[in-house]
Amino acid sequence: MADSNDSIPLDTEKIYFDGKEHHVRTRCGSLSVIVYGDQHKPALITYPDLALNHVSCFQGLFFCPEAASLLLHNFCIYHISPPGHELGAAPICPSASARCVDDLADQILEVLNFFGLGAVMCMGVTAGAYILTLFAMKYKKRVIGLILISPLFRAPSWTEWFYNKVMSNLLYFYGMCGLLKELLLQRYFSKEVCGNTEIPESDIVQACRRFLDERHGSNVMQFLQAINGRPDLTSGLKRLRCRTLIFVGDSSPFHSEALRMTSKLDRRFSALVEVSSRVFNYLLSKLCLIGVGCLLVQVQACGSMVTEEQPHAMLIPMEYFFMGYGLYRPCHLSDSPRSPLSPSCISPELLSPESSGLNLKPIKIRVSHYT
Repeated sequence: MADSNDSIPLDTEKIYFDGKEHHVRTRCGSLSVIVYGDQHKPALITYPDLALNHVSCFQGLFFCPEAASLLLHNFCIYHISPPGHELGAAPICPSASARCVDDLADQILEVLNFFGLGAVMCMGVTAGAYILTLFAMKYKKRVIGLILISPLFRAPSWTEWFYNKVMSNLLYFYGMCGLLKELLLQRYFSKEVCGNTEIPESDIVQACRRFLDERHGSNVMQFLQAINGRPDLTSGLKRLRCRTLIFVGDSSPFHSEALRMTSKLDRRFSALVEVSSRVFNYLLSKLCLIGVGCLLVQVQACGSMVTEEQPHAMLIPMEYFFMGYGLYRPCHLSDSPRSPLSPSCISPELLSPESSGLNLKPIKIRVSHYT
């Protein structure tokens, strides 16, 4: 890690738009990986939710200047798209063998080996969070930390299974039809941004709808079938040896799943803390110093895709999470508003968690600590 005295201003927009696409051949087919940043830095890999890719799932986070500076200052970003989900993807041949979730997790290992990466930080949303959690369980030495947004970890409930079957049938018979897109948008976003008869849907929902128009139904159906056939990971969660930061919107259909996952992770330093806004930043800094097993952040008035709907709410928790690994040091020398955050360049109003949409009454933070 470079010393803060060596830090220089980052033009994050230039770095982000200058990403290079690689097609990595794996045992289960070719995989698109978009690489942003300096490949000598530690690696952060991302994996999106169903029917999404790095643009439709992570663009909001990386277009948030402070978050982009935080991430690109410390990491080289490797955006992995599920098979057939990359920009301009061709339809997957219907006769192609179906992939299971283990195949998708094994593909990540092949991507890491292709780029010569060791242990990496991982960030995934919902279905992508499941794939990365499975990867971390199978290949413990290749993951140093997990950032999970509205994650899945159990096998589908009967309700979810039936819901997914309905979407599979729509994809099979009608492709990316209007009804299917509405079901997906409800999966991703809160009612506040989806709009109604009186309030128009927000720009992020409209943009996501346009991205969904570009997906091929057969490609989405393969990923959906893999996720709908996923096994339960509960028994393996306690064997995870990496720290985990979980974000979930309080309007997410997977809100209870995220809460339950937190309770199933290793609790060797275990405490349940009720946090007031006054001690929010102080507590986060102390948690990162004692070694947080799992930190759960609930985001108010937000759906599953916190990365798009309220990316600013991820900023301060991520900052302290990275400091716990020694992966982030505040930069004091740069005058650029897009340079990494430091206490001196964070305005007082941003230090209020409510201003970031964080729900702290109560926010449940689980920390692991058994001696």
